[in-house]
Amino acid sequence: MLRRLTHRGPDDEGSASVADSWIGHRRLSIVDVDGGHQPLATRDRSLLLVGNGEVYNHERVRCSLGDPDLLTRSDNEVALRVVQERGPEALKECHGMFAFLLAGHDGRFLAARDPVGIKPLYWARLGDAVRFASEIQAFDKAWRPLVESFPPGHYWTPATGLRRFASPIPDGAIERLDLSGTCAPDALDADFPAEVLGRIRETLCETVERQLMGDVPVGVFLSGGLDSSLVAAIAADALRARDERLQTFAVGLEDSPDLLAAREVARFLDADHRELIYTPQDALDALPTVVATIESYDPALVRSAVANYLLAEMTAEHVKVVLTGEGADEIFAGYEYLHEFEHEDQLHAELERTIEGLHNLNLQRADRVTMAHGLEARVPFLELDLIALGLALPVAWKTAGPGRPEKRLLRQAFDGWLPEHLLWRTKSQFGDGSGMASVLSERMEQSVSEDEYLVERETVKPALRSREELAYYRIFARHLHGVRPSATIGYSATT
Repeated sequence: MLRRLTHRGPDDEGSASVADSWIGHRRLSIVDVDGGHQPLATRDRSLLLVGNGEVYNHERVRCSLGDPDLLTRSDNEVALRVVQERGPEALKECHGMFAFLLAGHDGRFLAARDPVGIKPLYWARLGDAVRFASEIQAFDKAWRPLVESFPPGHYWTPATGLRRFASPIPDGAIERLDLSGTCAPDALDADFPAEVLGRIRETLCETVERQLMGDVPVGVFLSGGLDSSLVAAIAADALRARDERLQTFAVGLEDSPDLLAAREVARFLDADHRELIYTPQDALDALPTVVATIESYDPALVRSAVANYLLAEMTAEHVKVVLTGEGADEIFAGYEYLHEFEHEDQLHAELERTIEGLHNLNLQRADRVTMAHGLEARVPFLELDLIALGLALPVAWKTAGPGRPEKRLLRQAFDGWLPEHLLWRTKSQFGDGSGMASVLSERMEQSVSEDEYLVERETVKPALRSREELAYYRIFARHLHGVRPSATIGYSATT
């Protein structure tokens, strides 16, 4: 299983047998490069941990421990000690993206995954045996039909079973901000309350700066759209204060809209910018590998994943960590289909649904295409405090229509951080803006006849929705034979 996951951690390998458990780890060294070898152990070596991901507030949590003098500077060791001192429910104190397995010499065992599901975790059960891994391909063929996605925000022990310790959605009714006396502006040039814009700006800036943590260089995937451009602008400002220069990375067909916009944003921020210009043949050649890598055949996911896979391959030659703009559309209603919701409660419910489903969609794609090249992707918009703030805002303020571009809150909150025409640039899906949709959709649809589609569309449940999707499913089935599609796919609402 470890050998099948070498790409996720090319720097180091470790394993241990603990009572009736075995745990193994492939390491991508980012925090405490020299001392953070895993499995990590408590001082008496009674409890061991292997972890994937980052605990961004590890320094603050470390100070809250009864004995903050740990064996390493690893942020994952902080999680180990939190569980040892306060139990698995205390994992809600760890803000970040993670999947952890803990095993004790007394027979204890714990599996846990972050509340949003930013980092992957799968499991399969057969009788009394249970196996866990970061990707489906780690399981051998006999186990693959049993594989399920481990639910975000949950932990599991043999004694307690599956328990929820945190949710990406605040518990109970969302406490809306006290905005008495204010109303949503209808016109493009009308301003939202300065206090609200300030809170959005401050929260996102703090999140981006927190996610620049690590002992290795951090870059930004820059698509030229609003979300990644804002992340890049904040990161560039924070790094400038350290006398460092931001590195940005972009991909697209020659003269594609995203590539041109990213180039201009990078120039404005004085970033060290690199870009990959691919050809249609490059995309088609990479397609089978990408479908196997993302472990999904959702068309919207595949189109964006091919470009991102090519970009990650180039980026990994320069940095080990990249920040991305994932999650902003789900929090601030950036998708075009969301404009169709007429009732505020329905729109709010849909935003919650999309946030809770991200672990099977965009986050799955973002993790797989980067980790395939030993590159870690971080998602500042999806820290819990920013999600909570976004959901607390009046839903009406997120609606879009004539004269009201999507995500006006974000645009106004960062007025002056980007050139005006880029700050208010019309949104395009990444697969469209990079040119990937035009390359793949028609070609893949042509590879499947209408008769073939009618015969094969019911091969899986839910039924395949298009000839293009069937083409991707055929690739998926060849590489992940025996895997239940329900374990891997969450349909994109934008498909």
